This record gives sequence, C-alpha cells and structure tokens, in this order.
Amino acid sequence: MLISASLPIAPVPGLSTLAPRYRALLCDVWGVIHDGETARKSAVDALVRFRAEGGRVVLITNAPRPNIYVARQLEDLAVPRAAWDDIVTSGDCVRDLLTARAPLKVLHVGRDTHLPLYDDLDVELVDEAACDLVSCTGLYDEDGETPEDYAGRLAAWRARNLPLLCANPDVRVQRGERLIWCAGALAFAYEERGGETEVIGKPHPLIYDRAFAALERLTGPVDPGEVLAVGDGVRTDIRGAAARGIDALYVTAGVDTARFGPRDAPAADLVSAFLAEAELPAIGFQAHLSW
Repeated sequence: MLISASLPIAPVPGLSTLAPRYRALLCDVWGVIHDGETARKSAVDALVRFRAEGGRVVLITNAPRPNIYVARQLEDLAVPRAAWDDIVTSGDCVRDLLTARAPLKVLHVGRDTHLPLYDDLDVELVDEAACDLVSCTGLYDEDGETPEDYAGRLAAWRARNLPLLCANPDVRVQRGERLIWCAGALAFAYEERGGETEVIGKPHPLIYDRAFAALERLTGPVDPGEVLAVGDGVRTDIRGAAARGIDALYVTAGVDTARFGPRDAPAADLVSAFLAEAELPAIGFQAHLSW
C-alpha cells in the first residue's frame, strides 16, 4: 500500500528486508544499475539475489532505443544476464506509436547512436523543412550543448506548429561524475513556448502498461501491490510508481544526490523534505541499491 508523501522516510538497510513482500521489481537502469560509464556492483548483486529468491526483475528505462541496445550496453558494462528477466524502454513504446501513425516524415533530434529507434519502420528521416514531426531522443551533442542552444530551433518548430515527440522524459542524468542534458529538457522548453508536445516513457502510463505486460508473461496476473519500483528519478521513477499504485524505493545517489549531504550517507530529513515537496511517497530509500 502506498504511504503518505508527508510521512518521514527512513533508510532501508537492504533490499533483502523488503524482498519477501514483492513478487517483482520494476527497476530503473541509468542511475541505479550504472551511471553511464560504470556498473554499480551492489545494485547488480541485489538484482541477482532477488531473482535467486524467486523474484522477477523487469528493467524499465527511459532509454530512447529498442531494448536490445540496452541489453548490449549492460553486457558491455559486465552486468550479468542473471540480473534481469526482461527490459522495457521508452524507445520500445515510441516504436509502437510510430508504427501506428506511419507513414511519417520525421526530423530526428539527438545522437546518431539513437537512430536504431527507426529501424524497419515506415518512417522517412528528413530535414526540418520537410518534416511533419520532430522526434527528439536527446541533444545532438550531450557534452557540448545545453537546452539554451536550441532556442532558435524551438522557435522555428513552433512557428510551423510542428508536434514534438519526446522519446526520453529525463531532463538530466548522471554520466560518471557529471550531469548531461536529455530530451525531456527540450520537451519542457517547447511546451513552455506553447508547442504541441507528447512525452513517452516514465512517468507516463504507456511504458508501465508494457512493463506489466512483460511481468504477466513471466508470472501470470500480477497485482500492483506485489510490485516494487526502484529508481533515482523523483519526477520519473517515483511519480510513475505512484500513478500506477505501486510502492517505490528511492535511490538517492543518482541525479539528485547533491541535495542530500554525503553521497553515501544521505540525510533522512533532507530526503523526506524533498519527497514531501514533490508530494510523492516512497517506502524508504537507499543511497545505492544493495541487498
């Protein structure tokens, strides 16, 4: 049962103390399992142990790519296949949507590494003058650009009343020790200009529908009360869990870690205040997911 967002939140000594309550985890990837460069061994171990106890793990991520590419990234980071049962991505959901609306002429905004999003779809990638949809997976140069660099582009899209499809609702994520901007930042900026914006991924329903479908293929019918969400994004992971009626474990050593004092010893009062301000509940927190 979801607890009130106004109640103090306590540290959780380990996932093992919560595991008997839940049949399944919906676990975030970037910010929990890895930081974009290095896998977090304690999180990987926790997922492997949860599965060894009979639980199921579906990774649920705002990555704007098909799930096979996330699986390859995890393999490259030496995350064992024993850590998860299935992967659901924002990119998977976007592909469903584009398939339903095809044919389309699309302006892709983001890195070339995100182009597999459109593989085998009835989508023609064109320039701004020819497009009828802007599909944003991120910034072209995540290390060298900021959303302010897109002011001219946003104005041009708004002048043409182009709809913007955001394939990654995250505003910023960690990459190693720094934060990088994501597609969600451009989507919010476009929405502020009055542009038509459609955001796919956490915290929105479509990705949770897909995640629960994946769970049900693994376990049969599953009640939301039997599922625990794990994530470091309050606006995405925790809000999405609350909207779906599932419990959430908040991982603080992610995108908001600077708010809570020492990275590995976050202050419970600061974590509680942050979640209360967002009016979102969590059953507890860990600095890093661990067993």
